[in-house]
Amino acid sequence: MEAFLRSWVQSAVNKHQHGSAIFLAEKLFCLTNSPEDALVLARLEFEAGNYTRALALVSNPSLLQRQPAARYLAAHCYIKQNRCEDALAILGEKSPAHLLTTADSSRRKLQAVTNGLQSKQGGKAKLPSRIERADRSEERDLEDRSSIECEAGMCYLRGLCFAKQNAFERAKECYKDAVRIDVQCFEAFDQLMKNSLMSPGEEWAFLESLNFDNIRATSPEQSGDAEEASAFARNLYITRLSKYARLDEFNTAIETLSTHYHLASNPDILLAKADMLFTSSCFEAALALTSSILDNDPYNFACLPLHIALLYQLNHTNALFALSHDLADTHSNEPCTWLAVGTYYLNTNRIPEARSYFSKASLMDPHFGPAWIGFAHTFAAEGEGDQAIAAYSTAARLFQGTHLPQLFLGMQEIALDNLAIAREYLTSAYQLCRTDPLLMNEFGVCSYKEGDNDGAIRQFDLALSLAEESQAPAHQYRETRLNLAHALRRAGRLQEALEQFEEVIRLGLRDCGVFASKGLVLLELEQPFEATVALHEGLAMSPQDPLASDLLSKALALLEGGGVLGGADEDAIDASLKSKLVEAKMTRKVGGRRRRANQQDDHMDLDGLSDVKRPP
Repeated sequence: MEAFLRSWVQSAVNKHQHGSAIFLAEKLFCLTNSPEDALVLARLEFEAGNYTRALALVSNPSLLQRQPAARYLAAHCYIKQNRCEDALAILGEKSPAHLLTTADSSRRKLQAVTNGLQSKQGGKAKLPSRIERADRSEERDLEDRSSIECEAGMCYLRGLCFAKQNAFERAKECYKDAVRIDVQCFEAFDQLMKNSLMSPGEEWAFLESLNFDNIRATSPEQSGDAEEASAFARNLYITRLSKYARLDEFNTAIETLSTHYHLASNPDILLAKADMLFTSSCFEAALALTSSILDNDPYNFACLPLHIALLYQLNHTNALFALSHDLADTHSNEPCTWLAVGTYYLNTNRIPEARSYFSKASLMDPHFGPAWIGFAHTFAAEGEGDQAIAAYSTAARLFQGTHLPQLFLGMQEIALDNLAIAREYLTSAYQLCRTDPLLMNEFGVCSYKEGDNDGAIRQFDLALSLAEESQAPAHQYRETRLNLAHALRRAGRLQEALEQFEEVIRLGLRDCGVFASKGLVLLELEQPFEATVALHEGLAMSPQDPLASDLLSKALALLEGGGVLGGADEDAIDASLKSKLVEAKMTRKVGGRRRRANQQDDHMDLDGLSDVKRPP
């Protein structure tokens, strides 16, 4: 009967008939009264969302003491009910040190067990009578595989509790311990990566410390498969790391997974590629990848935040509207839905509405970093520097492994002319990411405002070089080139500045301010006519611009009395015009004689017509 009921329970579970499975598992538990069947019933109640009933089934002290799986399930039930203190009371606050492993087994600490040291006799210390050394890996080997998985899971749950209490450093250590205990505990690894709890250097150091050799084959005869599985898991983990460092290894991992394992069209692989392209400012290519992911899986919430950022960056307002409308209809309980709605309103410059929806997303998930960044952007758009700094600071606390919040903080401080504080934030961002052209641009702006023109020129040049190395489209960084042109002008390198202004215009930044700046450089180069042409082009776009109007008045004043061109040039042109006039007169004389001769011929022919007789 027990075997029959277990088979029936499993059949109901396979068909997702949780009510039937719970009904049958309850009968099985009554028959056997065994801890294993109690756990089966508790798991079914948990999956059905009945956390209180599941907790009641596993709360037996003897069961909690003997079964790590029972402790794990009880703590998980408490977390689902937002009772983190109760969960920590079951989990404890320390990880099981004897289960931690590293990639280098030679680094495992040895424990020395002795019978005690005897005191010195005759000036000599006697050796202990017996020394026993126990490698911690031996203690680990004594543990059952399922127990190790449960211990790793409990470290992960401990990290969730600390994260809910905003103790992010402790949460990070718990997640790291979970992966060290069981390298296949992907939930903990995913929390570390998606919340950017480590810097790029820390991420790679942590990956190198993991012992992927602990991944075992399903049977002793498949040792070769275990080695392949270890390499496969490591490559998968590499695709989740930050794209700020060691891109060669990242590309190698992507290539291996795409070709050898035929995962080129896998959504996670495509998302990793899109993230790398986004980091390199190749927004159109990144959007093509995220769009292909969402074509096959429209509600891939791992992909949606990046896709929304790309739509905003490329000003695809209609696509943002359609996406946010669809998500609001189908997934109103997801924070990402209201992130999309807020981004649409931000893109259409409806700041109050955008702020309300970003706030709603952050309230639904207080650890949702993109919502906090969007919330801060709304204050920055209205010039509310203090509120923007407060919101960016929250994002920086949540996203400790990404440089963007620190960068945005630096930009706000630059806008407030707090240049020393801005440089501190930018330096913190630079320690996390050394290859972002936008970050180098902000360093240049800071130097420009400090009056260090040469330093600003170097930093703007470096920003453009980084953009070129990442193969970003040239028009993405035309504002950086414009900044370079201004710095060159202030440094007195007028011809170089003029070349940069012309390149900016060629790249499509046709703004009155750009033409006014070009006109100013031309005036300083004593070319008032060219300056007048440039200023007229600018005023055609913005007729009331005061700077361009003032510069145009000065250019016209310089032209008065001096002619449009220089004196020598005008004399040469006058001589050329006179010679052309003489040639034209000679041509007219020859043409006149020819016309008179033709007229005489015509008159003779007409006179001949008079001899023709008219009919009577």
